[in-house]
Amino acid sequence: MLLIGISCLFIGSIIASFYATFEMRYSGRIYPNISVGGISFGGKTKQDVVEYWSMRNEPLQNAQFELKFQSLTATVSGTDIELGYDADLSGQQAYLVGRSENILSDLYIKFFKKNVNLNPYLRWKENILDDIILNISNQIDIPAQDSLFTFTNGRVSTFRPSKQGRMLNVNETQNLLTRAFQEVIATHEQHIVIFLPVETVNPLITTDGTNTLGIKELIGRGFSVFTGSIPGRIHNVALAASRINGILVKPGETFSFNEAVGDISAATGYQSAYIIKEGRTVLGDGGGVCQVSSTLFRAILNAGLPVVERHAHAYRVHYYEDGGFKAGLDATVFSPSVDLKFTNNTPSHILIQTKTDINNLTLTFELYGTKDGRVATITNHNVWGISPPPPDEYQDDPTLPVGVVKQVDWAAWGAKASFDYTVVRGTEILEKTTFFSAFRPWRAVYLRGTKQ
Repeated sequence: MLLIGISCLFIGSIIASFYATFEMRYSGRIYPNISVGGISFGGKTKQDVVEYWSMRNEPLQNAQFELKFQSLTATVSGTDIELGYDADLSGQQAYLVGRSENILSDLYIKFFKKNVNLNPYLRWKENILDDIILNISNQIDIPAQDSLFTFTNGRVSTFRPSKQGRMLNVNETQNLLTRAFQEVIATHEQHIVIFLPVETVNPLITTDGTNTLGIKELIGRGFSVFTGSIPGRIHNVALAASRINGILVKPGETFSFNEAVGDISAATGYQSAYIIKEGRTVLGDGGGVCQVSSTLFRAILNAGLPVVERHAHAYRVHYYEDGGFKAGLDATVFSPSVDLKFTNNTPSHILIQTKTDINNLTLTFELYGTKDGRVATITNHNVWGISPPPPDEYQDDPTLPVGVVKQVDWAAWGAKASFDYTVVRGTEILEKTTFFSAFRPWRAVYLRGTKQ
């Protein structure tokens, strides 16, 4: 019995000595079977862990994440969001393994568990990244627009077409960035492009859900510029366009510009501006109305509708070529003999909408209805026979004092223009027309005062 007791004391002293030696050896050091991210740090200090994972942070700090959607590009760097491993935390965790208050658990980890592998904690400033994503979504997000449609006395008094919206998927964007962070770790790639997940948002009320006339979508659009117009002309463009806005053209009906606009005179609100009359450019009521008819002509062509009547101007007017348009895409009107007409040969009503931008001096026509598969093209648009204007003409004017010269007409180069207008639906040809314009060269005219 005494021998057994002596043996136990001997073995115990050996174990105690071994344990004391073990603890002394690893005093202030990480126990031998501890790894962080698969890297063994047994016998190393906490500072060794901190320095290693701080070094591993360098490529993460230098990484660039390019977020793209259409023309929008935003770049986030690792430095911006302080992307990297929490080296201090990894060092502290590695050192504390086997140093808990649970004696049995600590003994098992120190002497029996083959390996303890800790995952390094990858972190970034979530509040900064959230702000970046929020700023991007503010640039991308467009709310869906519900349709408005009010029909009063045979005319649409209020119209707003429905429009799809779009929205950045924020959660998926965060997931893509997290995967991109891991990609930098795995591949050491320093520049990663992320295509942002943007979703379509549908309106609750669609255009075709607000009416029974078949008006559901944009079928044609026309545009023109009238920069440089005098105030009277600007006023007349806006007024004439407003008289057409909201008009409905029934299926099979022929639209007349002159009938839609009505009387053009001072009595109906028009101001004096330059018009072509009896071979002269003179001030007259309604100057600028042809800007409206020319813009509508372009919308008709774009929609693939048959043009029943159209007349070219006597000479080239720069307004109708501004904005990059070739000569010949104009249409003059003069009630009652010169008109612009088209027929609605679609199965639904056509709604005419006008937008006059007084600040930028642009006019837009939009035709709404139902698309039926037709496609309109303009080909072989040629301008030739360019001829210079005749010499300036000076006319004596006894109402102006001697020495005063007043310009009353402006020079314009002559030309001929033509283009082919074709409308097809599948293999069926709906329209095939050649539009021709002959513009006379136009002289500048000056009045020379003779009054003494």
